[in-house]
Amino acid sequence: MHCSQCDGIETIFNQKKAVKDLREYRRKGPVATTRLLLEGLKAEGVEGLTLLDIGGGVGAIPNELLRAGVSEASDVDASAAFIAAAKEEAALQSHSDRIHFYYGDFINLAPEIPPADIVTLDRVICCYHDMDSLVGLSSARARKLYGVVFPRDTWWLKIGLRLGNLICRIQRNPFRSYAHPTREVEAKAQSNGLKRHYYRQTFLWQVVVYARESET
Repeated sequence: MHCSQCDGIETIFNQKKAVKDLREYRRKGPVATTRLLLEGLKAEGVEGLTLLDIGGGVGAIPNELLRAGVSEASDVDASAAFIAAAKEEAALQSHSDRIHFYYGDFINLAPEIPPADIVTLDRVICCYHDMDSLVGLSSARARKLYGVVFPRDTWWLKIGLRLGNLICRIQRNPFRSYAHPTREVEAKAQSNGLKRHYYRQTFLWQVVVYARESET
């Protein structure tokens, strides 16, 4: 199935941005919200677990968690430039043999991607129009932990996203950003047996780690 949003992702998350993000990761490590997400996951225990990172970017989460004890990881991304950057970083960190890469729309790829103990979406829910399918399919694949970073549910942030989307529309770029209601994201995760264990906020973002209730 063709995804116009994925076409937009390719233009926004292009090679120039991938090079910049990779350079910043190597200089400073993960960005603040990613560090918070990693903190919440590590607090639950990650030793020996498997990871599925959706919208993996330059590979910060897989590489950081592999160093923290995760046994193997899968990285899914709809940007060819970021897949290439993540493969480069995995090779640099000697993790190439423990990270499996999938290029494309997770919704379409989901049937061929196995479940993992940990599933993460770091600033990904806001980049996809069909939250119900994205959160539903991804949270169902989390055997133990589900970690997400997505925009705070505030009126002023929604106005900012609308302005950004207007610019994309004027530029004829199909990419759109979304502030999906927090209660709907939470309800979808809970419908798959997950319970909130960790919550942090920044000015723009909320960071949540859920755990499968049977594991608590």
